[in-house]
Amino acid sequence: MAFLDNSGDIILDAVLTDTGRFRLAKGEFVIQSFALGDDEIDYSLYNKTHASGSSYYDLEILQTPVLEAFTNNASSLKSKLMSLPRNDHLYLPILKLNDASPQNTTSVTNNFLIAVNTDTENSAGSSVDPDTGTLVSTVAGTIFGATVGQNHTVIKVDQGIDSTESGGPAAVLGDDLAETSYIIELDNRLGSIVSTGGDSAGINIAAGTKLSYSYIDDDNIASYIVDESTNQSFVEYITSTTSEGSVIAGQRGTRLTFSIAASLDVNSSTYLFTKLGGSSTYTYNSTACYYIDSTVRIIGVTTGYQLDIPIRYIRKV
Repeated sequence: MAFLDNSGDIILDAVLTDTGRFRLAKGEFVIQSFALGDDEIDYSLYNKTHASGSSYYDLEILQTPVLEAFTNNASSLKSKLMSLPRNDHLYLPILKLNDASPQNTTSVTNNFLIAVNTDTENSAGSSVDPDTGTLVSTVAGTIFGATVGQNHTVIKVDQGIDSTESGGPAAVLGDDLAETSYIIELDNRLGSIVSTGGDSAGINIAAGTKLSYSYIDDDNIASYIVDESTNQSFVEYITSTTSEGSVIAGQRGTRLTFSIAASLDVNSSTYLFTKLGGSSTYTYNSTACYYIDSTVRIIGVTTGYQLDIPIRYIRKV
C-alpha cells in the first residue's frame, strides 16, 4: 500500500479487484455503477480562520495524500459518500445496536457468543422459558448456533437520528433517510444468517430459517440482502407499538433483527478453530472453549451507513 501525492494535478489510479479480474477473464466485466469514498479525509483540517482568506479554508483537505488503489475489495471504501436530494438536513441517521432488553445484550467481553454445537450450548446453563417453551441461555450474549430458533438472544439494530434536537422520537424520519433494505455481511466459513421469526404484517418466515446469501466474494464473505417490503421477520418500522423500546433518541426509521447459525465446518470440527482462532482457550461459564473472533457488518442501502458488530464463535474443548 502507498500514498499518492495529491498536492498538484488530480490523479486517477484505478485497478480491478480480484472479482473484477475474474469477470474480465470470463468476458463478463461490465461497469454498471460506481461508489465514491472519503476514507483518507480528516474534515477537522477545515480552517475558517486561515489568514489568506476563504480560498484557503479547505486547502489542507484538498492536499491530503490519498491511498493508492488496491485490489482487495474488503479493504476498500469503508466510508462511502451519499447523495441527498435535499440540502436542509441538519442531522443524518445512524445504525445503533439495540441492547434495551436482556435478550439483546452482548456478553461481558462486549461481543455476541455463538455456541457452535449442542455440547457448547449445554455449557451455557440453558433453561426452558415457561412462557414460550424455547431454550434460554443464562449467560448474557449467547446465541445458540446449533439449535437455531430456540434461543431468545438475537441481534437487533435500530436506525434513526440519535438526537432529541431532531424533533424527538414522535417525529417521522423522512423516506429519503429511512432504511428499508440492509446488507448483512458475514464470513461464510463460520456462520450464516437466520430469521428470528415474528413480524407485524404477516410477511414472515419461521424462526431459525436460514437465509440464502445474495452473493459471496473471493474472501468468503457472504452478503445477505433483506428488505422491509418482502420479509418483516428481518426489517420493520419502529413505531409506538414495537414490542421493545428503541435506543434511538430522535426520529426513528427501521429495525433489523436476526440471529446467526454456526456453519457445518465449525459445528463438526475444530479445524477452523485451530487455523483461525486464538492461540489459547476461552473460559466460557467455567468451561474451556476454542474460539474465533469475527464480525458481522450491517450496511444501510439508502445511506450507506455501516455498523460492525463483534462476534465470537466458541466450541467446548
